[in-house]
Amino acid sequence: MKSVAVFGMGYVGCVTAACMSRDGHRVIGVDVDREKIAALEAGRSPVAEPGLDRLIRAEIAAGRLEATRDVAGAVGESEIALVAVGTPSAGDGSVQTGAVERVVESIGKALRGSDRPYTVVIRSTLLPGILEERLAPLLEDAAGCAAGTGRIALCNNPEFLRETTAIRDYDDPPFVLVGAGDPSEAEPILQLYHRVKAERFVTDTKTAALVKYACNAFHALKIDFANEIGTLARVFGADGQEVMRLVCCDRRLNVSPAYLRPGFAFGGSCLPKDVRALTRFAQQQAIRTELLNAILPSNQSHLDRALRMIREAGHRKLGLVGLSFKAGTDDLRESPQVILAETLLGRGYDLKIYDPGVRLTKLVGTNLSYIDMHLPHLAALLTDDPNDLAQHADVLVLATDVAEERDWPVLCRGEVIDLRRDLVAPRPVLAAAP
Repeated sequence: MKSVAVFGMGYVGCVTAACMSRDGHRVIGVDVDREKIAALEAGRSPVAEPGLDRLIRAEIAAGRLEATRDVAGAVGESEIALVAVGTPSAGDGSVQTGAVERVVESIGKALRGSDRPYTVVIRSTLLPGILEERLAPLLEDAAGCAAGTGRIALCNNPEFLRETTAIRDYDDPPFVLVGAGDPSEAEPILQLYHRVKAERFVTDTKTAALVKYACNAFHALKIDFANEIGTLARVFGADGQEVMRLVCCDRRLNVSPAYLRPGFAFGGSCLPKDVRALTRFAQQQAIRTELLNAILPSNQSHLDRALRMIREAGHRKLGLVGLSFKAGTDDLRESPQVILAETLLGRGYDLKIYDPGVRLTKLVGTNLSYIDMHLPHLAALLTDDPNDLAQHADVLVLATDVAEERDWPVLCRGEVIDLRRDLVAPRPVLAAAP
């Protein structure tokens, strides 16, 4: 059993406090609002959420949950603080962090002079960097000691609760996620969820913070996407609900991890063509489909970033690994690697290309026509020898999973740019908790 102080008795804080209390922890709910505290002390939920009134009433009566406005007292009687105060939008769209900062500073002041270990957990939604660059210094200055030294740990624990289903979402989340400077700091937080049957992940604090934003942005994206498809369906005379129902029946590609890996631009004979067809039809029908319209420009931006990275490398002799739009095929139609190569040649770079799946003698039809239009001298650019490519290149550009066939950083004498990773600079998960 843990002793926990939950700061902020809004939707997230109330649900978290009540559920943790129900699961056997001693929980103190903290808020500056007198009315919220009075409601909790009377066994009522200060927010409207199905099932929460009953749960709070039971936990208050059992003595496992209490409420207070006394920050120092709550910190003094707990070993973990969960900060769940609001982070609303400012007028310019940025995150307002004032409430979180005040709470973190007050926790630090309550810890000043104490030598006992304490864990501060940010459950509020904050952009990556705010915890590290703003909250950590505040906490350290107020407490008089550095976080991450064994005495005070500062972590984050994003929530994935939806209003009206928050208790069910708490009990059955997609996963439990903790961001920490060291995996050992996450262990006390994971123990809070001992009754929650879900996969547990421990990563760094910036990655954990961005996961929450990525999830919400993806949810918003899916809603807009379904709405735009529904709008087009009405004009086509199709059933938009049935279209999206059938789209969601595909668990292999559509509703799955497929295509959800950051990397280089997409291409090929299907995706660009079909997106163009939909957006052109919408234009002809005077239908606004801003999301669909943004797909191809967004894709182009990845190509632009790649070109900028290559230019900034400052070398003229390049090697490109992977030419087809996907490893294992010789389909060059609308391959972003073809456009990349064409652009680099036009800018005067000395380029060699390695892709064992591409054989000029086997290219036919529109595939051949496409390469004749964009890279008419491809035969002079291709090499079958990885060592030849590596020795030629001052900068080696890895563009597709053809690169998995060789240890290119060992072969290459120059700089390696991996477009599958370097464009997005992913941070690895530190540990997957059992």
